[in-house]
Amino acid sequence: MTGRIFLKLLLGVFGLLLVALLVIDYFATQVATDAYIANLRQQLTEKGHMLALSIPSPDRFRQEDARPVSRAAGGRLTVVRSDGVVIADSEADPAQMENHRARPELIRAFRGETGSIIRHSATIGVDFLYVAVPIPNGAIRLAVPLSEINRQVTGMRMKILASTVLGFLPAIAIAALLARFLSGRFGNIMAHAMELARGNFRSRLPAMSGKEFGALARTLNETAGNLQQTVEQLQREHAELEKVERIRKDFVINVSHELRTPLASIQGYTETLIGGALEDSDNNMRFLRIIRHNAERLARLTEDLLTLSRIEQKRQKFEFDAHRVDDLLRDAVELMTPMAERSQIRIREEPAAASAEVWCDSEAVSQILSNLLDNALKYTPPGGTITVGAGELDRYFELYVRDTGAGIPAEDLPRLFERFYRVDKARSRELGGTGLGLAIVKHLVAAHSGTARVESRLHEGSTFFFTLPKDEASLGAERLNREFTAL
Repeated sequence: MTGRIFLKLLLGVFGLLLVALLVIDYFATQVATDAYIANLRQQLTEKGHMLALSIPSPDRFRQEDARPVSRAAGGRLTVVRSDGVVIADSEADPAQMENHRARPELIRAFRGETGSIIRHSATIGVDFLYVAVPIPNGAIRLAVPLSEINRQVTGMRMKILASTVLGFLPAIAIAALLARFLSGRFGNIMAHAMELARGNFRSRLPAMSGKEFGALARTLNETAGNLQQTVEQLQREHAELEKVERIRKDFVINVSHELRTPLASIQGYTETLIGGALEDSDNNMRFLRIIRHNAERLARLTEDLLTLSRIEQKRQKFEFDAHRVDDLLRDAVELMTPMAERSQIRIREEPAAASAEVWCDSEAVSQILSNLLDNALKYTPPGGTITVGAGELDRYFELYVRDTGAGIPAEDLPRLFERFYRVDKARSRELGGTGLGLAIVKHLVAAHSGTARVESRLHEGSTFFFTLPKDEASLGAERLNREFTAL
């Protein structure tokens, strides 16, 4: 095992050195090429300006003088008139050459500047570095083939590579020694890890020198003790998963039970009507009203289940905006007032400050208040009072719905916002409740980064509270705080 580790480490180091060598070669070549071209461009520019002093005009320069001047300048010479006509060229017949007016380096020279470019020569078929300088009524251009540049760069490149390889030889020797040292340590660590994998948590690594390996040895030795704790944690998590599964099964059972009762009632009374009670004027309308009541109950239950499912699966779309607190309270009161008047219950509003605003989805808040008010109306006796209001806290407002009903036993308060949980199951079904209203309230409030709670005493009424953020920044801060707390 140690031998294989040694070989892998040595090959890894050699591979890194090879990659480093290739990178050095690439960048050194680029730097050398750029430097050589820049130097050569400067030399050609200086030679061009010197030649410009001896050529007063393109028309006075003769073709037979081009080759001697070119040899003296160390590059191909081309003399071009300002209209692009080639007057003389050291490598080609000017009469056979095309007009050079569109050459980029000459365009700059015609404007009185120095132009340069690397381009393929259409006349000779070779890549050149061109440098053009202005003269009166035209320009002269010097060019050097890139093959000469590549030859010079290749020479420098070979010298750099040879120096780099010689410099890497000591590095390879040091790497071999380091690989031998590390392979022994890693071999011991791997053997210890295999013992732990077999379940031998008593296995311990011997103390190692060095800060890093010593810390690693202590950490691995602590791992054996921590593994047992991990197993216990997994067992607890498994128990939690089983609890979640029981909750899911309970939910399915509750839904089935809630659906079975109205469906059985509808089926029974429908069969009774079909069996002849339809002609019974004393009972047929009563049976139909019972069927309608149970159908409405099914519709409410289905709608509440769909709403709760959308919210829990985060498919409910919210449109957050700034809304006045008083407007939200007033709209909810106006919506529920007809029902309250039929039950001889008074709904009273305790308004917030006129300028008070919250950042929320108005439809969601309307549903929250409607569910709480509907709940209060069901359990408040005739002649009672329901109060709706809001109070200002730090970064949010706390809205509340207070009733003068019978109150809720203390032992029922912690589970009040659970799905299908009812304090008085018989009366809740009699009043048409689905058992999902408060669960929907809790999830809608959570979507606004708020909290819902209840305070109640038997025979003294109940008060339901929920919070809404004052502005968009508060909504974001609350959500970040919740995510951080969850982590």
